[in-house]
This record gives sequence, C-alpha cells and structure tokens, in this order.
Amino acid sequence: MPTLHHATLDRIDPATLYRIMVLRTDVFVFEQGIVSEPELDGRDLEPTTTQFWAEEDGEVLATLRVLADEPTLHLGRVATAAHARGRGLAGQLLEAVFEAFPGPIEISAQAYLENWYGRYGFRRTGENYLEVGIDHLPMRRSAPVRG
Repeated sequence: MPTLHHATLDRIDPATLYRIMVLRTDVFVFEQGIVSEPELDGRDLEPTTTQFWAEEDGEVLATLRVLADEPTLHLGRVATAAHARGRGLAGQLLEAVFEAFPGPIEISAQAYLENWYGRYGFRRTGENYLEVGIDHLPMRRSAPVRG
C-alpha cells in the first residue's frame, strides 16, 4: 500500500527528491515529449513550494507540486508512473492537497483531463490554449467539495 507524503524542499530527503524529478522527467519529457521548456524550472526551489508524492517500497509512484507564493495556490506537475496508473494515486494526492491547503486552487490542466479534474471540484475558468504544444485549459477549485 503506497504512503502519501508532502514537504517543502528543505524537508525532503535528497534521494526522494531525485526519484520525484526522475518520475516527472519520465512523464513530461520522455512520454509527452515536452522539450520546449525545462522540466526543472526553478519553482521547486522556492521555499513556499510543497511537493506531494505517493511512495511504495522506496519508489515514487505519483507526484504533484503546489506553488503557494500567490494569493491563490497553483497545482502542477501532476504525474503518475505508467505502471502505477489506474490505482487512484493522483486522486489521493489531490485529496491530500485539499486537506493541507483548503483554499482556492488553480491549475493549467491538460484539456483531456477536464472531466477527471472536474470530479475533484475543479471548473473551467477560460478558453483552451496551447502550452508546450499541448492543449490546456485553466481550471479552479473554489471551495471544498465533500463527496
């Protein structure tokens, strides 16, 4: 059974941080081919950024980050290892974010995931746009949703 964790950079074991970055690189660079902007964008170094991850037997299976330096939190870099998809890990991480940060949260979501994020209370706030060559849309979760 995976365990969920979250921490700011100064509280993450270097080996765990490395595994988080490898997973993000595997998903965004190798699977999705995003090479027009760097995966390591400097935002992970900010003291207000919190990493969330699901780990099992020393392997990071899913991750996301919360940028908390703005009036509204921004969720991003949501990634799940290919062999761990379908287990609900990303949803569990979202629920952990909602518990840790109960206020409004925004995301630049890949458009094909609109309905999936909608299940967690996110709603479209604007038109689709291209980001790194992939169809995205802005979404926001305004208030806690209890299911």
